[in-house]
Amino acid sequence: MSAAGEERVPVLVVGGSLVGLSASLFLGRLGVRHMLVEKHSGTSRHPRGRGNNVRTMELFRVAGAERPIREAASVLADNHGILQTPSLTGEEQEWLFKEIDPGGGLAKFSPAGWCLCSQNDLEPVLLRCARELGGDLRFHTELISFDQDRDGVTAVVKDRDSGEHTTVHADYVIAADGPRSPCRELLGIGQTGPGDLFHNVSITFRAPQLADVVGDRRFIACYLTNPEADGCLLPVDNAAEWVFHAPWHPDRNETLEDFTDERCIEHIRRATGVMDMDVEITGKAPWHAAERVAERYAAGRVFLAGDAAHEMSPTGAFGSNTGIQDAHNLVWKLAAVLDGWAGPGLLETYETERRPVASATSSRASARSAEHSHPGYAAAPGAGGGRQSGVLTVALGYGYPRGAVVGADPALPVVPARMQLTGAPGTRAPHMWLQRAGVRLSTLDLYEKSLVLLTGPEGEPWHAAAARTAERWALRLPAYRIGTRPEDDLAPEQGADWAEVHGTTPQGAVLVRPDGFVAWRAQGAAADPEAELDRVLAAVLCRA
Repeated sequence: MSAAGEERVPVLVVGGSLVGLSASLFLGRLGVRHMLVEKHSGTSRHPRGRGNNVRTMELFRVAGAERPIREAASVLADNHGILQTPSLTGEEQEWLFKEIDPGGGLAKFSPAGWCLCSQNDLEPVLLRCARELGGDLRFHTELISFDQDRDGVTAVVKDRDSGEHTTVHADYVIAADGPRSPCRELLGIGQTGPGDLFHNVSITFRAPQLADVVGDRRFIACYLTNPEADGCLLPVDNAAEWVFHAPWHPDRNETLEDFTDERCIEHIRRATGVMDMDVEITGKAPWHAAERVAERYAAGRVFLAGDAAHEMSPTGAFGSNTGIQDAHNLVWKLAAVLDGWAGPGLLETYETERRPVASATSSRASARSAEHSHPGYAAAPGAGGGRQSGVLTVALGYGYPRGAVVGADPALPVVPARMQLTGAPGTRAPHMWLQRAGVRLSTLDLYEKSLVLLTGPEGEPWHAAAARTAERWALRLPAYRIGTRPEDDLAPEQGADWAEVHGTTPQGAVLVRPDGFVAWRAQGAAADPEAELDRVLAAVLCRA
């Protein structure tokens, strides 16, 4: 604290929901001191945003949070698929898909897997993990204003309990303050896209009788298509606690006050087909499905993340996952600039990389809503008609044709037609199982706090050059030799060929960023490997 009522931190995070809390976790892992402010008094109490995709779970795995998250999600561990039916009591039903990972094919791509953990269960885990890492997280604290200059951001925050105002001086701000982002409004950043798609009221309720009706149909969600009472049913505990998303039509002058307990109970009974079911309404919360992307992701030293940067239809669970991955992309770059091993220009690549991903993903989410005939969504004729990239490819296979990468093809699509995780620059580095001193780990477990260089036994010149280059650049650059010799650092499991997996030759090398994306790849040896590494590092880290 520099003076009474004033504090100084390298990073101020505005917003304490999934994306803000994830940003705090990632900042803590990289040792970046920060403050988070959230105007609400605590984490979410409403079960929503439950689908955490494989890429998000990879990030939480590396950040040490995967195990407690899966423990918090254990009650829904056996729920899979989306069911569509006019009624839970009728015979007509269709599984839009029954398994998230049919046949277990995901294992060849990732050491992690999908996780169904509702926001009200996930946020407390992230909060606890972030605070254990030293994060200063302040709830019931609201951002009032901010100004910035070339040296930093000066923000005023208010403690909503005491009314006390504090001036916070920060080098950078992460605005993760939701779809109605006050920060985005203050920055004057507009949005592109179709806008609102549909509106729902999310109703939490107790109905123990419903578990018997559902039986062994352990779905993630059930689309109930009775034209007189459609909606989406989601289990909370597969027993007594449930959520129902009822369509809401503000365009027909329908207000939230119209959703009385009596109306909600009647709607749920008709939708499920159980007219004598005892239903106790425990909560209601409006939500809006939209497709929007911010025109810019940054203004000066303030960066948008999550719903502040993009809104997406809920089908496919892309929204919060894209936001969490925004935060991860941004945080390692902030840490690199703050620590002095990257130039400020690296921060410009946040928008270059993440905005195209959001545009492609939001479009795919809307198309998937049309394909699934999501209740409440009256898609335009022909929307979703052509099958596009699958959910896994969108969630895990996206790439960065431009940004903090060298050698990527700028003409490649951000989301490919099929999964291609073969070590190409700008793509998520391949997963392969390794052994180190008797401990099993994935290649993805190596990437978090620094750039990493991978070679094989025949890539010794690259390995030696990395050590000398790191010393000259005052840079952490661990270099791992993957092979079966006693002097190799890591041993591949099951006879896997490191070079083949990473799309190079035995004499080549791969440079991987802290976020697990390939920054550059050498197909073979070089006449002067140090000079080549100098060239690549200068480009990736925006250092002259």
